[in-house]
Amino acid sequence: MVPMTPWVTRLLVANVIAFFIAGPGTALYRAGWFVPEFVLFRPWTAFTYMFLHAGLGHLFFNMIGLYFFGPRLEERLGSRDFLWLYFLGGIGGALLSVAAIPVTPGPAPIVGASGAIYGVLLAFAMIWPHERIYLWMVLPVPAWLLAGFMVVASLWSGITGSGAGIAHFAHLGGLLFAFLFLRWREAKRGAAKREFQQKLGVVQGGGGGPLQDRAAMARWEAIDVAGLHELNRDEVLFLLDKVRTAGVRTLTPTEREFLERMARAR
Repeated sequence: MVPMTPWVTRLLVANVIAFFIAGPGTALYRAGWFVPEFVLFRPWTAFTYMFLHAGLGHLFFNMIGLYFFGPRLEERLGSRDFLWLYFLGGIGGALLSVAAIPVTPGPAPIVGASGAIYGVLLAFAMIWPHERIYLWMVLPVPAWLLAGFMVVASLWSGITGSGAGIAHFAHLGGLLFAFLFLRWREAKRGAAKREFQQKLGVVQGGGGGPLQDRAAMARWEAIDVAGLHELNRDEVLFLLDKVRTAGVRTLTPTEREFLERMARAR
């Protein structure tokens, strides 16, 4: 059982409820689907289409991706940034579908959270590139390889038109906007961290004086590892062992940030 986080839980529930209230064939379904050619007349659909699905199988596979990859990502990014990532992935999928109008056949409605889910999968692969993902619960594949395959497959299918009935450019939009958001977030947080370190006179390798290091270590030792996602728990234990063995200053800024986030979450 994957430990759930607040917004992953809410998104799962919202998608399931939407499926039974605005399922295929209903007036709400037609009112909420996204048609790239009509975006100027129905701009709200760039958001609502993310909560509509063409069938139970469509809903299941999108939600299983959110269920397995979302909680750890929400813990790492924080709920606010996780939501930005998710919705930018979905809206980015709609926007790239609009940009692809010249190379796609006629007006066709798009539904599904796939753009947002592809964004979640890419973010997971960027943060934990060597994490093994078991395809069909059997075949172990490193996350970076799966993400690379998704990019190539979506791009090829979108350009060639193979895989009719699948919004490949929506998938690509989710991947692209998730990538851009994470890069922007990294640059923004890096700049803020450098400014903060300059004010404190902290050395480039991270860490403060002995008192600050001891205070940080006390916070990290108090993390309730039993309540964490299994993969986050392993990472916390690994970093704590690293600190005990080699010292606080051997941590990278990203590792310190992760431990601080886990400490605040308890």
